[in-house]
Amino acid sequence: MAQVTEQTLSLWDGKIKTRVMKAGSGPALVFLHGDFGLFWNDFLDKLAENHTVYAPAHPGTTAGDPDGLRALDDLWDLVLYNYELFDLLGVESPILVGDSFGAMIAAELAATNPKRVSKLVLLSAMGLWRDDAPIRNYIVTPQPELAPLILKNPDHPVRKQIFADGMDPGQQDAYIRMAWTFACIGKFIWPIPDKGLSKRMHRIAAPTLIVWGKQDRLIPPLYAEEFHKRIVGSKVELIDNAAHMLPFEQPEATARAVQSFLR
Repeated sequence: MAQVTEQTLSLWDGKIKTRVMKAGSGPALVFLHGDFGLFWNDFLDKLAENHTVYAPAHPGTTAGDPDGLRALDDLWDLVLYNYELFDLLGVESPILVGDSFGAMIAAELAATNPKRVSKLVLLSAMGLWRDDAPIRNYIVTPQPELAPLILKNPDHPVRKQIFADGMDPGQQDAYIRMAWTFACIGKFIWPIPDKGLSKRMHRIAAPTLIVWGKQDRLIPPLYAEEFHKRIVGSKVELIDNAAHMLPFEQPEATARAVQSFLR
């Protein structure tokens, strides 16, 4: 296991407190987490073998600062906030790896200011929409229906890590955190995650890897091709026996694909 340290940074004129996990050594890599919040797992451990990995929490999800989210009005505030985060971390042009919602934001960052991202990895990315393949709104989907969409095996052990049962007295705090994380992310993707990214992706200049689970039923793998068509020179890697939660369900296979690309 990597030796992980944590720090809390003050951003956006002191209005937002953000927890950042860090491990490893080597070229800077910023990981933007997905819809269930920030977890350090085997996937990030693998990346930390060759890189200095920074994993920040999405605004509003850092313990003790739920109101931090109020300082950001829209997607463009969030994009600028992340550039400010880069500056505070001291990383000018890091490798950027995003998961699901985090991948959507990573793509926006790489498109808005191409010089700020050296390489880009998108895992099960949100941000596009096809009427013939609509993305299920996971924020309002009951848990029993959600698990089969995001996990190939709904009984995978990781389910206990990412889901919390609000009826279990021992998990109520975790359930509240999960629900609040959904709310903090939902502010930027409600009612659908298409905020015009398709019009901006031609600006992405960083070498890009698009990784998808073959059994993803939340955002079907055909979306991998949609991203690929819009990002010049991008590569696509499909991971078998994985649905939407790639870094959790297949951490080693996903890390191998990313590490190979980064080499």
